Amino acid sequence: MKSVKIDLLFETSWEVCNKVGGIYTVLSTKAKTLQSIYKDKVIFIGPELWSAQNESPYFIESKTALKDWRKQALLPEGLKVRVGRWNIPGKPLVVLVDFKSMYAVKDSFYGEMWEKFHVDSLHAYGDYDEACAFSHAAGIVIRSLYDFYTPGSHDVVAHFDEWTTGMGLLYIKSHCPRIATVFTTHATSIGRSICGNGKPLYDYLAGYNGDQMAQELNMQSKHSLEKAAAHAADAFTTVSEVTSRECVQLIERKPDEITINGFELNFVPAKNRFNAARRKARKLLLDVASHVVGDRLDDDCFIIATSGRCEYRNKGIDLFLDVTDRLRKASLNRKTVAFVMVPAWMKEAREEVRSQIGADEIIKTENRCLTHTVNNPFEDPIACRMRQLGYEWNNTGRLSVIYVPCYLDGKDGIFNCSYYDLLIGMDATVFPSYYEPWGYTPLESVAFGVPTVTTSLSGFGQWVESSVGEGFDKSGVAVVNRTDSNYDQVADEITSALINLNRADETELAKYSAAAKATAEKAQWLHFIEFYLDAYRTALEKAHSRE
Repeated sequence: MKSVKIDLLFETSWEVCNKVGGIYTVLSTKAKTLQSIYKDKVIFIGPELWSAQNESPYFIESKTALKDWRKQALLPEGLKVRVGRWNIPGKPLVVLVDFKSMYAVKDSFYGEMWEKFHVDSLHAYGDYDEACAFSHAAGIVIRSLYDFYTPGSHDVVAHFDEWTTGMGLLYIKSHCPRIATVFTTHATSIGRSICGNGKPLYDYLAGYNGDQMAQELNMQSKHSLEKAAAHAADAFTTVSEVTSRECVQLIERKPDEITINGFELNFVPAKNRFNAARRKARKLLLDVASHVVGDRLDDDCFIIATSGRCEYRNKGIDLFLDVTDRLRKASLNRKTVAFVMVPAWMKEAREEVRSQIGADEIIKTENRCLTHTVNNPFEDPIACRMRQLGYEWNNTGRLSVIYVPCYLDGKDGIFNCSYYDLLIGMDATVFPSYYEPWGYTPLESVAFGVPTVTTSLSGFGQWVESSVGEGFDKSGVAVVNRTDSNYDQVADEITSALINLNRADETELAKYSAAAKATAEKAQWLHFIEFYLDAYRTALEKAHSRE
C-alpha cells in the first residue's frame, strides 16, 4: 500500500457523528485506518444537530483541538462550529457545523450554483434545503481551515459523500480550486427512486435517461445536484460495480474508482469473550420472543433475522416475510424464530412485554408479533404484511416472526442493547436486497461468524462471488441470483438455504461460521483503503494540472 502525500484531508457527510445508515458505518470504520496513515491531518465535517439537552453520544468536545483556528476563524455571521473528537476507534478530529444561518443566503447561493454549475434548485422539496445549507456551511469551514493551516498548498483533499454534500463540493470548486475534490455516491438518488417507485431498474437500465426520470419522479433538484457534483469532482467514486453501471447510465460519468466498503473487526468480541457474548444474546432474544408470542421458546431455537433501513422493496423485506411464510409450511428440524429488526415510526415499548422480561411465567398478549407499538399500524408495510400472514394473533408453531420497529441503540426499552450485541446470537441472517449498492448488513453478519444470505444485486454479494466464492462452505455467504422478474424463484432458493442451515449439524455449522469469519478478514479496511488512496491520488493530479 503506497501512501499519498496529503497536508490536510477533509471528509464531509451528513452522517458524521450522526448515526443514520450505512454511510455512518463506512466513515466510522474507515476513520481508524485513515488516522493511522495521516494522523490529525484528517478532519471530518458533520452537521450540528444536537443540544445541551440532547448531546450526541458520538462526539467528544475538545477545548484544545484546532484552538488557534477557532480564535481567528473568519466565518460568516451566525455560522458556528464545535470542535472535538469522534467517539470511535481512532478518535479523529471533527468539526460540527451549525448551518442555520445559511438559510438567509439560500436564494442567492442557489442562483450562483445555477449560473456556474446549472444546479436546478427550483423544484426542491423535503430535505433538499437542509442538506444544501449544511454542505454550503461545510464548504465555508473547509475553505477557512485551508486558508489558516495550509494556505497555497497543492496537497489538500476534500472528500464529499452523497448528494447531500454536493453543494459543499461545488462551493470549494468555485471558491478554492486549489483543493482537490472527491465525490462518492453511495447510491444514486435517481436509481434509488426508480426502485422505490416499483419500476424495474436492471432490465431497462440501458433505456433510462437520468434527467428524464428525475422529471418524471419529481427528483429534479437532487438529481441535478448529484450530477453536477459528480461532473465537477476531480475524482468521482462509487462503492460497487452495480452502482458504477448506474452512474454511467443515469449520471453520465464513469467513476474513476470503485471504492469498496471495508470493515473493522474491533466491533467483534475477542475469542475469550465471544461464546459468553453469544450465549447472553441468545438468552435475551429468546426471552423477548417468548413473551411476545406467548409461548416459551427453548435454547435450541434456530434464530434468523433481517435488518436495515425501512425500504420495504429495495431491502427485500417483502421477500424475507414471504420466505418466513414458506418456512412455517416446511419441515424444520429446529423450532425457528425470525426477527425483522427494521426501524419504523415507533411509538413506545410495549409495557406488557417490557414488564415480563426475565419472568418465568408467560402471559399471552393481544398482539403476538410486535416488541414495540407503531404509530401507524395500518400504514406500516411490515405490520400490514405480517397481519396478512396471520402473525399478529397466531405466531406459534415451528416458526414465529417478531417485528422490532426501533433503533437498537441500547435505549429501546425492551432489549436495551445494541444491534451488534444481538447479532452475535443469531444462527443466520437474510438480506435479499433488490437495490443495494454495497450492503453492510451481510458483512457485519459474517464478521460475527453468522452465515448470511444476500443477492447478486448487492455490491457485497457481487464482491463475494468474484473474490471469495459463493456458498456457506466457501465464504459463509449464499448469494442468490436476483433479477427484475424471478421473485418467487429467489424466495424458494432462500427458503431452501435456510432449511439446509436449520438441518445442519454442529460440525457443519462450525465450518460455515469459520468460513464467514474468514470472509470478514478479507474485507477489512487494511485491504480496501488503497482504493481511496488511488482516488485521492487521481484528484490531486487533476488539481495540480489546473495550476
